[in-house]
Amino acid sequence: MDFDGGKRVFNRLGPSQQHNDTRNQKVCYHWRAGNCNRFPCPFLHRELSAPANGTASSKRPHGFSTDDQRSTTARRGGGSNFNGPNTWGRGGGRGGNVINNNNSSSKGAVFKKTEKICNFWVQGSCGYGDKCRYLHSWSSANCFAMLTQLEGHQKVVSGIALPAGSDKLYTGSKDETVRVWDCQSGQCAGVINLGGEVGCMLSEGPWMFVGLPNLVKAWNVQTSAELSLNGPVGQVYSLVVGSDLLFAGVQDGSILAWRYNVATNCFEPAASLQGHTSAVVTLVVGANRLYSGSMDKSIRVWNLENLQCLQTLTDHTSVVMSVLCWDQFLLSCSLDKTIKVWAATDSGNLEVTYTNTEEHGLLTLCGMHDLESKPVLLCACNDNTVRAYDLPSFAERGKIFAKQEIRSIHGGPNIFFTGDGTGEVRVWQWLADQTPQPSSA
Repeated sequence: MDFDGGKRVFNRLGPSQQHNDTRNQKVCYHWRAGNCNRFPCPFLHRELSAPANGTASSKRPHGFSTDDQRSTTARRGGGSNFNGPNTWGRGGGRGGNVINNNNSSSKGAVFKKTEKICNFWVQGSCGYGDKCRYLHSWSSANCFAMLTQLEGHQKVVSGIALPAGSDKLYTGSKDETVRVWDCQSGQCAGVINLGGEVGCMLSEGPWMFVGLPNLVKAWNVQTSAELSLNGPVGQVYSLVVGSDLLFAGVQDGSILAWRYNVATNCFEPAASLQGHTSAVVTLVVGANRLYSGSMDKSIRVWNLENLQCLQTLTDHTSVVMSVLCWDQFLLSCSLDKTIKVWAATDSGNLEVTYTNTEEHGLLTLCGMHDLESKPVLLCACNDNTVRAYDLPSFAERGKIFAKQEIRSIHGGPNIFFTGDGTGEVRVWQWLADQTPQPSSA
């Protein structure tokens, strides 16, 4: 994808004092693309003079471990004190599309950067440095920063798991492997070949679960015991644990459940939940309910005690890609370009209480807390970005940019991870809030 959206707008800084070139003082677009065949060309076949202090590498040689084991995931709530449905969306949804860069050395001038990644910076060849109109960073936020980058997967990263108390990070990919990363060094400590595309991953207690075609693979990271859970028909896209049951969302529209038997040291089939007419791609547990999102554009609400369907939500108009429980609300996102917030009515049924509309389809949601324990929602979009929103205001905190769509986001203690379509896994670290505070005078 062209990160500049197919259109380039070059900010010319005037003729160089070191060259008396009589040609138009603009760089030839075709020369930059390597295919100019005009001779003589009326435009420059060189970059205009500008400080070249931008670099393309943000890697660090160290790992990404932290001693703070405070959980930042919000899978089952997170203690966010929402005051009710009327507080949603007070931040106005999407933030502005312009960033002010006040580091310019030009006599008080302020350069407004377009929120698009500079292609030449990515390639390590941008000559404009701080004066470039495009971003020389993989994010536009000041509340988090990229800590390091993990390379090795050859296809899209479809699952990320960080077992509690472990010094190992696990990532799964459609390249049919799970990679194990050492959190101290940031180096790959092992590669597990599975013989099938990884659809999802889940860490629960000592167990690591991997969704594969027609199978869920389980292994105990403490004892190295390995089990195969048979029964799924097609790719397993989602996994979640609730009420001592392991649930799997499957390509054929079913939700399968297993219960662990301590005596036999195996997972035994417990139930099959039917109702969806297409693949179940997302699952979440909250408030004694199981919520399932499907390619059939619906969300189903299941009672965890008797596994009966209580309600079917049909407000989305395209694939429901992700569901998330937070406080007393259910959040869902879809390829229909909306994030919907659901709240229970007096009857107990869920209704939409707020809709946040985006410019692009949404792929996944992940809830966590920043360093000040403020709730933050990360939303991956199919324009190769992730948007960070304060909750419940939906005020934008910033964006993350990637070379391809980000399909996996996972929260850890004061850090979080993203995995994209190129196979890259990036580690992000939360920073102290650097937003200027109003004067008390």
